[in-house]
Amino acid sequence: MIQATADIATQWILDLCNSIVKEGWIPGDWKSRVVLPIYKGKGDPMESGSYREIKLLEHTMKVMQRIFEHRIWQQIDIDDMQFGFMKGKGTYDAIFVVRQMQEKSRAKGKMLYFGTVDLEKGLIGFREK
Repeated sequence: MIQATADIATQWILDLCNSIVKEGWIPGDWKSRVVLPIYKGKGDPMESGSYREIKLLEHTMKVMQRIFEHRIWQQIDIDDMQFGFMKGKGTYDAIFVVRQMQEKSRAKGKMLYFGTVDLEKGLIGFREK
């Protein structure tokens, strides 16, 4: 439908995006959505971490979500220490870095303090080794 209307739909979506940003208002029916858990095919099926969520949204909202995400990614600077959901950097890489730091601090007889932040769950953890 968006492709069929060409410039009219594009202008409408642009106006809608701008009004959402300007007024801080999101259409009410967009706030309620259906989220379906999909099993990843690995891990224990009884644990919630073995599932990923998909959201059933309207196509216009999906387009707008991509536009907003693209604009946000243009404005933020991701530090090299960021590992989650970064291309070429996985959990194993982060674990390897922490292990290397632990070994080096033990060899020098120094205390090592480090913190972790889980942005997905909003958890912060600090450890002393």
